Amino acid sequence: MARVIHTKGYQGYAVEYSPFFENRLACASSANFGIVGNGRLWIFNTHAPPSAEVEKVFDTQDGLFDLAWSELHENQLVTSSGDGSIKLWDVSLPDFPVRNWAEHKREVFSVNWNLVRKDTFVTGSWDHSIKLWSPESPVSLQTWQEHTHCIYQTVWSPSSPDIFASASGDQLVKTWDVRSPRSTLTFRAHANEVLALDWNKYDPSMVVTGSVDHTIKAWDLRNTTREVALLRGHDYAVRRVKCSPHSRDVVASVSYDMSARWWNISVPHNQLIHVHDRHTEFVLGLDMSMFYPGRVATCAWDEMVHEFDVPAMMGAK
Repeated sequence: MARVIHTKGYQGYAVEYSPFFENRLACASSANFGIVGNGRLWIFNTHAPPSAEVEKVFDTQDGLFDLAWSELHENQLVTSSGDGSIKLWDVSLPDFPVRNWAEHKREVFSVNWNLVRKDTFVTGSWDHSIKLWSPESPVSLQTWQEHTHCIYQTVWSPSSPDIFASASGDQLVKTWDVRSPRSTLTFRAHANEVLALDWNKYDPSMVVTGSVDHTIKAWDLRNTTREVALLRGHDYAVRRVKCSPHSRDVVASVSYDMSARWWNISVPHNQLIHVHDRHTEFVLGLDMSMFYPGRVATCAWDEMVHEFDVPAMMGAK
């Protein structure tokens, strides 16, 4: 299975499958590469090959950089924007957001929904701050400010209701507990900016990072003296990493080298298991379907969303 969806006039920044509907896919995008101009949130129904039906489109005044589906409400999702705003949308309602927050002072590059508690989400901004939100509250619940550079990624632990991690241009990864005003762990993950971060779905002690240094690293949070796996192969900065929802050992990454790659982190050699090189611009968005093992989606600055199957992952357990 392979399909290409054209996000005409808008460059893709993030793509994510719905946790409720197996054929619903969202893409956050920006006009003019996110430098200036509008944003657009696309909702696709991917049931009918070879293309996909555009189920809904929401337009915004500024570019969209990330999105996260609600884990509670099947029709709601949140986006983060270049103007610092965060918007909650309902696919079943007309053109305007259900709620709009405007506390961040600069671009918000990351938004991630709590997988365990399901009633909160966390954002990371270029203003160096992290904020905790509830869809029910008109203001943020908590703010943390320890990083000394842009925050590129914030991601919840898939096994704890209170723990999340952040990655920043200050080369650091930090873990946080929402019950604490300070970070619980800090370590230098790379010698360059850390652009990408995800938490292993099967190992609560493992996170994976991606950097401007072209590499991906897997870390055991119980001992961060050294990475437990180092993946080399990208030619430019790694923009996003995702741990498989079906296998502890499979990690995916996308890069400014216009490729998406899949890796096996459990072996010392020949870790690369698949390369997707059909995009013609920077690849920024990546997600893996929970419903169909091996099915993935990517989005890029070529105004294309690609959805396809990775054969090596289709039987992954």
